[in-house]
Amino acid sequence: MSDETGTPAGPQPEPIRFFGTTWVEHDGGYTGRRAAVALGSLAAAAAACFVLRFAYQGLAIADVGKPVTLLVVVMFAVCSALAFRHTWDAFGKRPDPDRQASLRGLLAIGFVGSLLAYFFRSLTEAPGEKLHRHEYDAARAQHTRRTTRRTGNPSRKRHG
Repeated sequence: MSDETGTPAGPQPEPIRFFGTTWVEHDGGYTGRRAAVALGSLAAAAAACFVLRFAYQGLAIADVGKPVTLLVVVMFAVCSALAFRHTWDAFGKRPDPDRQASLRGLLAIGFVGSLLAYFFRSLTEAPGEKLHRHEYDAARAQHTRRTTRRTGNPSRKRHG
């Protein structure tokens, strides 16, 4: 069943960044997109590490001292680990918007972790595909239950 524009009736899949709705049927260059996302996120993470190396060298040239240098390195490592975990968890469940807003700074500092989470997830699926598929399948099942017509008159059922 579809309307006059050819759009099927019922819930529509939510597009995923870089994939659109190709994740539903794994068509439209889905495999190529997954490879591109994996390579792109890995290349971006490598470039980010290269830039962070320049920042480290800048600290060494400024001779700020070992404690400050160590503090900056630990800060980036911890923020990257937390950003990785947060991004990885967001692929499986919708993040709380208030918590997301409060973590914005931490996620910005730990962007390397988020890029690595995209890389590792795109090796197995489109990042967020599992969550979107679960929500889409649930919406389709609910739509099917609502639109399925009953047969017969319920008041004429035999009791006995």
